[in-house]
Amino acid sequence: MQIPLFKIYWDNNDIEQVTSVIKKGGYWAIGPEIKEFEKRCAEYVGVKYALALNSGTSALHTVLAAHGIGQGDEVIVPSFTFIATANSVLLVGAKPVFAEIEGETYGLDPADVEKKITPQTKAIMPIHYGGLSCRIKELRKIADKHKLLLIEDAAESLGATVDGNKICSIGDSAILSFCSPKVITMGEGGMIFTNSRDVYEKSRLIYNHGRVETSDYFSSTEQMEYVMLGYNFRMSTMTAALGISQIEKIDRVIQMRRENASYLTKKLSTIKEIMTPAEPAGYFHLYQMYTIRLKAGGGVRDRLKDYLNKSGIGAKIYFDPVHLSLFYRRDHGHKVGELPVTEGLSRKVLTLPMFPTLTKEEMDYMADKIKEFFAANPIKPVK
Repeated sequence: MQIPLFKIYWDNNDIEQVTSVIKKGGYWAIGPEIKEFEKRCAEYVGVKYALALNSGTSALHTVLAAHGIGQGDEVIVPSFTFIATANSVLLVGAKPVFAEIEGETYGLDPADVEKKITPQTKAIMPIHYGGLSCRIKELRKIADKHKLLLIEDAAESLGATVDGNKICSIGDSAILSFCSPKVITMGEGGMIFTNSRDVYEKSRLIYNHGRVETSDYFSSTEQMEYVMLGYNFRMSTMTAALGISQIEKIDRVIQMRRENASYLTKKLSTIKEIMTPAEPAGYFHLYQMYTIRLKAGGGVRDRLKDYLNKSGIGAKIYFDPVHLSLFYRRDHGHKVGELPVTEGLSRKVLTLPMFPTLTKEEMDYMADKIKEFFAANPIKPVK
């Protein structure tokens, strides 16, 4: 049996939406579908403004710049994340300051965040790991207390909630990613959310060459002014059209994921050597990733990963700490031991395949292979 880490969920409506844009012929770069997609995303999350970009990384870069973060500023981020979270801070000339995570949500630990605040701190930028909110409300209180910005890197977690509030609506701004493994996807794509008109307007300038657009640039003969340095981070019309079709089925996709996660958790619950993901009280988990934690260290996780991979199961490590990547060690002086909690947890996590069309037969196979591994490799009890 071959089980990939993820499979994209699509239907004929996706094809029809993209085909309709292709057939129009003239609006592949700036078409009405982009505004429609932004409107639907803003309504879904519950914020005033949404801006569609070509990637989640572009969204991070843009929103930091739009908030005026730059040279001499510090932004507190987790190291347990995809590297773009930290890199985006460097891209605007600021310094990423790594703080510890906690083991319940794998999000920033509010207590350690508070310890890392200095006079140069401008923002806190947590991630919501794998479809589960971090302790965002505690971080909101810390940000308010110290008059800091709170920017949510919600790349993996569109649709997650805490105490009934959708993530992306709690911070000063937030971003999403729509790359292939995400809950809804267009292959690539990103989104900025904010209730600030000023941040929205600045983001529109930054992501579009610093150009003030009063009409469609490609069909207008009007001369338009360039008022600042900017980039080409726009989303294409075909991508937005696919996004419209994808977001129409997001609630169904999330329900399918949650049902599969519930089934897999039941199958794995008897394996004493691992911890399955849990949903804290008041939290709504959409299981963009299904991450188990090995109770033992000593390389057991790596051996289990290799065993599953050889058995056709696409298990993968999410995440190795960013601060221990070659770039951050060599060019920014980080080293092993800086974040003992993060480093310890990252050595024990393993992400298993999870997607809407995952079958019970496939989940049974995964559970059986994990049981086989521990039967053949007994682990001493953890004290």
